Amino acid sequence: MTLPNLAAPRRRRHSVVTPRVERSVFLSQLLLAGAMLLLVAVATLVDPIVLADPQFFAGLTLIFVMTGVAAAVPWRRIDKRFTVALPVIDIVGLVLAREGQPLLGVSLLLVFPVIWMSTHFGKAGAVGSVLLSAGLLWLQALLGTDSLDGSEVSRLAVVPIMLSFVAAMTFATTHRAAAQRVLLTQQAELFETALRRSKRQRQTLDEIFDAVDFGVVGFDRSRRPTFINRAHRELLSRFGVLDGQPTTTLVYMDDQRTAFAPTERPYDRALRGDTVDRLTVWIGDVGQQQAALLISARPVLDDLGDFDGGVMVVRDVTTELRAVKARDDLVASVSHELRTPLTSILGYLELVLDDDRQGGTTDHLDADSRRMLGIASKNADRLLALVAELLTAASDTKHTLALRVAPCELSGIVTDAIESLTPLAAERRIVFETGTLPLVPLEADAFRLRQVVDNVFSNAIKYNVFAGKITVQIEATDAAVELRVTDTGRGMSAEEQLHLFDRFYRADSVRGSSVHGYGLGLSISRDIARQHGGDLRLESRAGRGATAIVTLPLHR
Repeated sequence: MTLPNLAAPRRRRHSVVTPRVERSVFLSQLLLAGAMLLLVAVATLVDPIVLADPQFFAGLTLIFVMTGVAAAVPWRRIDKRFTVALPVIDIVGLVLAREGQPLLGVSLLLVFPVIWMSTHFGKAGAVGSVLLSAGLLWLQALLGTDSLDGSEVSRLAVVPIMLSFVAAMTFATTHRAAAQRVLLTQQAELFETALRRSKRQRQTLDEIFDAVDFGVVGFDRSRRPTFINRAHRELLSRFGVLDGQPTTTLVYMDDQRTAFAPTERPYDRALRGDTVDRLTVWIGDVGQQQAALLISARPVLDDLGDFDGGVMVVRDVTTELRAVKARDDLVASVSHELRTPLTSILGYLELVLDDDRQGGTTDHLDADSRRMLGIASKNADRLLALVAELLTAASDTKHTLALRVAPCELSGIVTDAIESLTPLAAERRIVFETGTLPLVPLEADAFRLRQVVDNVFSNAIKYNVFAGKITVQIEATDAAVELRVTDTGRGMSAEEQLHLFDRFYRADSVRGSSVHGYGLGLSISRDIARQHGGDLRLESRAGRGATAIVTLPLHR
């Protein structure tokens, strides 16, 4: 930050008389003339012949003439140094008047030109005015008498001493005032600079807030709106809200019909200093156009921690919510259409197996064919159940899967899943390494656990490299069991792992590849694990494979 240059104004003050100094010249002279006129009036009342003295009259005339000159001369056009002539001539006039009437105390009026010169001409004016006054008084006294008595010397000594103190005090006060004036000028310029910068920053923030496509509302400690950006005004204007109003009268809940209580509306909560975190509300009359708003609000606190206003951010999420609903409707529709062919497939598989068991065919199925058809039948049953669950989940995104808890054994579930997925893994020459899996009895929903294991194995196969490997380990303690499934695939980056369990999420790196999926498996599997009291997590590094870890309690 550059401080203002104060030297130039000070030099100009000594070279050119400004209108302010011009007024000061006249007022200073007028003050002396008024004091002199008052003194003459009082003296005339006491002694009417006081004006008869030629020296007194000459001095008085000289002062009044100088007063007229001070009023008539355009001092702004004259160099300031010439204004010193006025107080110098005033001193001469006062000394003359004192000589004519020494008992009137005219010498006391010398303080006026001394103060004038000390104020406007600094140290030189202060010293010069005192020396000039003292010199003229002593010179007049020496010329007017042959010898000076003690009393006269005392009076002549007192006046210069008094004038010296007045000049010194005036000079010090003026110097201090000038320094304060310089400091105030600097502070004023700094304040103006800060004010301009503050206004510019405010204008920048206003432009930024008006450029964004989400609503921003600010309010002060008096709960009065101080800022409403363009996006918020345009959003509310679609629903008949007048410009300058921060919110609508009615705000509805998720069902788009139940209105919030006045004290529970997001804006009213924000005015109370509450924190509102990503609350979705609906505005607009029931049965007409409505919009979904995602609202967040934060209070602003002062240095003492007291409420000092707040800010509310509003985003229109109507399109997003409608897209989610359309997606769920599509999933529900597809799931519904899949049930019919799956039911038919399952029925024919059961007919073949039942007919073979009853000897209804000439050629009986060999053991391997019967085993493979049995596996296909069991997986068709599971697929039909999964489709039913997907249909339910699509109709209600907050659906909680019902668990049928019973004693079961984890290693058997894992072995069955490996047997079902071995043909799929063999297509890419991927092998399972299990070693000897320990028997782990636990209380759980075996069907749901099989769903979790299938999803974990399916991902390990899909995202593995060709001729890769899948390592399966089961580790049990007295209270819990942990299933670890490690693949040798592509792995995942840290950013991809942040959204790994989001519904319908698929990483950018696989979205356009030949690996198919819907982004539901891990989300559903983690929900199942958590409903059992456990969890599902994934440890991975890009290019280093991944390990899915399923933790389950042994007892509920």
